[in-house]
Amino acid sequence: MPQAAPSNALTLLDAKALVAAALPFGGLTEATQTALAESFEQAHYASGETIYAAGALSDDLFIVARGAVRLQRKDVALESETIVSRGSAFGWTALAEGAARRNRAIAIGATVLLRLRGAKLVDLAANDPGPGRISCDDVIAAIRAIQQPPPARKTAKTATPWRLQLKLFQAGEWLRSPKPYLMLLGYAALFGFWHLAVEVLRLPRFAEMPGPSDVFREWISDNPIYGVSLHTSVYYHHILISLRRVALAFIFATALGVPTGLLLGWSKTFRDYVFPLFEMLRPIPILAWVPLSIIMLPGSELPVLFLTFLASFFATALNTMLGVKSIDPSLALAAQCLGASRWQVFRHVIAPGALPFIFTGLQISIGVSWFSLVAAEMVSGQFGLGYLINTSYTMVQYPTIVIAMITLGAVGAVTSVAVRLAGSWLMDWRGRHLATSGAR
Repeated sequence: MPQAAPSNALTLLDAKALVAAALPFGGLTEATQTALAESFEQAHYASGETIYAAGALSDDLFIVARGAVRLQRKDVALESETIVSRGSAFGWTALAEGAARRNRAIAIGATVLLRLRGAKLVDLAANDPGPGRISCDDVIAAIRAIQQPPPARKTAKTATPWRLQLKLFQAGEWLRSPKPYLMLLGYAALFGFWHLAVEVLRLPRFAEMPGPSDVFREWISDNPIYGVSLHTSVYYHHILISLRRVALAFIFATALGVPTGLLLGWSKTFRDYVFPLFEMLRPIPILAWVPLSIIMLPGSELPVLFLTFLASFFATALNTMLGVKSIDPSLALAAQCLGASRWQVFRHVIAPGALPFIFTGLQISIGVSWFSLVAAEMVSGQFGLGYLINTSYTMVQYPTIVIAMITLGAVGAVTSVAVRLAGSWLMDWRGRHLATSGAR
């Protein structure tokens, strides 16, 4: 339940300024703007308090006066959220009859909202005597204009500070949540068990395994026993070689996997011819391709790239196909009824609609690229983290194996985060759409 209004409640002047800035209807008379501001009720929420639950009836429009609101939406295979900051409105489906909110709204920090019945807003605006008098159709048109803002509304000068402020706010919320400390606790538990099993209890199963102190000393040593540490150039050479191979394989897998997946999902003829072969080749392990790749491809580099590309390609293509199959067929039919050609439907409905699945597939793809790379470098590579692991094993340099494994995990995690951030940036339009759409 909302908290009782505190002594520092908003004044009518504050409410009027917020209403004028947040609502997209210009030209209303002073009296109507004042009536709108007076009609809004102030609602106060504590941090983490639910403003409305998923599936709640869409009766009210809200304007954020203080604090911020997190809007959470869960689709069939995608969970997303949008942050609504001070001065922005949400709950636009309250202005359309029969609509229902499907996602959840949660207060971030101490939050103050202006709350108004959607029917009341439409009634006041429709009866405005001035040039700003609008109808329900105008309301819907204004909402659509917000849902699909023209590019000119977002300039480089204003977008960057807002985006930076949002990221800093989200980072602060993350630090105040238990997530980072639970993450550190997980790392502490892993390294604590490693230390106890190897160096303290000396369990028989871990007799040959190096302890964390041995690995750490070797890793930071100016003169490492086995020749690989933070102070040796060969260590970074291995990392750069592996990064280059993964980047090339990932780019080729994306360039070929996304179009293949789109065609598999969109064209029945193409799917009937290609998908059976696709499904037969996909389960074959990467190591089974090693002999053929060495025979078919010259040199030692191309086989590694091919093996790394292969697993990434299948992951990207399959997720893209699933993304196309998840699109509501009525959207394509509606576009065709409005005169769109088959190519226009594919370009404006199918490809954008599959993007969430495509970026999910790319996150999986970058991960499988790394473990495919390690397998390839172990059997066919020269230099690289996989090559370093295999060579260290044959030469009984166990601390170096652990160093290469931890490095591999860290570099792989960074690349996965980079793909995720790139997807979030390229899908920024989806966040704006969810923030103002009927899903709210």
